[in-house]
Amino acid sequence: MKKITLVTALCCCAAGLAAQKAASVVGIIPQPVACTAQAGEFVVTPAAKIVLAADNEPMRRAVAVLNDLFKTAAGFTLPIAAGDPSGAGVIYCALNPKLGGGEAYKLSVGKNQVRIEAASPNGIFFATQTLRQLLPPQIESPQRAWGVKWAIPCVEISDAPAYKYRGLHLDVGRHFINKQDVMRYIDLLAYHKLNTFHWHLTEDQGWRIEIKKYPRLTTIGQRRSREQTGERDALGRQRRVWKDEQHSGFYTQDDIREVLAYAEKRFVNVIPEIELPGHAKAALAAYPELSCTGGPFEVDGEWGVREDIFCTRDTVFTFLENVLTEVAALFPSKYIHIGGDEAPKVRWERCHACQQRIKQEGLKDEHELQSYFITRMEKFLLTKGKNIIGWDEILEGGLAPNATVMSWRGEDGGIAAARQHHDVIMTPNSHMYLDYYQANPKTEPYTIGGYLPLWNVYSYNPTPAVLKPDEAKHILGVQGNVWTEYMPDFASVMYMTYPRAAAVAEVGWTPLPQKDYASFEQRLEIIKKRYEVMGVPYRK
Repeated sequence: MKKITLVTALCCCAAGLAAQKAASVVGIIPQPVACTAQAGEFVVTPAAKIVLAADNEPMRRAVAVLNDLFKTAAGFTLPIAAGDPSGAGVIYCALNPKLGGGEAYKLSVGKNQVRIEAASPNGIFFATQTLRQLLPPQIESPQRAWGVKWAIPCVEISDAPAYKYRGLHLDVGRHFINKQDVMRYIDLLAYHKLNTFHWHLTEDQGWRIEIKKYPRLTTIGQRRSREQTGERDALGRQRRVWKDEQHSGFYTQDDIREVLAYAEKRFVNVIPEIELPGHAKAALAAYPELSCTGGPFEVDGEWGVREDIFCTRDTVFTFLENVLTEVAALFPSKYIHIGGDEAPKVRWERCHACQQRIKQEGLKDEHELQSYFITRMEKFLLTKGKNIIGWDEILEGGLAPNATVMSWRGEDGGIAAARQHHDVIMTPNSHMYLDYYQANPKTEPYTIGGYLPLWNVYSYNPTPAVLKPDEAKHILGVQGNVWTEYMPDFASVMYMTYPRAAAVAEVGWTPLPQKDYASFEQRLEIIKKRYEVMGVPYRK
């Protein structure tokens, strides 16, 4: 790695640098592309104001979150108007298409003014998240913070993300997370300049989204009577045991609209996942006629892979098309994730209807039947203006023509898809599975297994070196995954997610030559102080 100055490497913003005073390090995560500290500070007072070069809804939305923080923590709201940016106490925001890239921005903090230029309102928003990290930690206070000087150190920043897709996933199928906590999850995601929330809504263990045409999905499919959990015996050894307690929960369509509005305010795209053809036992418990055997089934409380999956009869496709019609109408995202992973073919091998489908469509085997299944759903979703994303198993039997692949079983699936000129999101379990142990399992809460310390997350490079340039351009970005088998509540989710999600953010944003783990660790110590004010129960 090219050696650079300590101030640049740490993105230090040091007051009084010209006088060669000791540097006062201010943590910014992810690390900006270029950051130069200046002497002095800009103090936000009730007399300050936000001036927009163009006063419109997207620009107002871009500064709204920062203004909401001032309203809560400082007790005042900055007036917003279009007009003359001259004068002191102005935070000026303007679009500059010449910056290139939808999220690129420049931030200049002077003693009298703050100036933000960005290629789009998205970039304006991410610049305000940088300001949020430069302000005193009390800006994150959930109540009025008295006696705080709202000072921002003077700095010049030029910034843009390395990858356009930077995501964080949350499985609410295994353990339901209420909408208020989902919104907290999204706010932290945006705080770290991640721009995509992957909402895993259906599983063997629970169906979490209201579908008006099929009410039993939530009257039956949202509830299970017991589940596996983990405990330690008298010798400290870990084991799985059954807990006979009901677990339930789902989001109404109005709940989802509320979450989507919250995410839109933070320029976060929300991608829903509706699992098919596997991980479907909650749906089969509600509508057993969708299976190959006819059931009966119960919503599963055991983690793992189940042999009962959706059948391939036309009635099943009609059901899924009706479900996805409602999902597509709810979510503005151009993508819908359809899963496609861990779908055993045992039932299909023994099912007369599935074997007839293989013959009717001229397919070679059950793997090609899965490809047929995925391709058929892709064609339907294209009529709704949506593209599909699937886990790397959708490569088996042949990729659907327009599918984006999410590579989780290492990088091989992503490499294969990129070589076929399909878009790829890298999320290998070797580096991006945030449900793995963060340290010695003897000292950590019980989880699914694996070992993924913070430094290992940070070390990841989403673009495999084996790809040629025309293949590498299909690597859209990176995503951290949070599977909740052993996370019974939101505090558990936060403990497993942070601070590792901060490392995911820097992997997706900061150019590879500028990444420096020692710098990241120092900046993270400052960010942790902000987590404390936010009330984030991160792993310490």
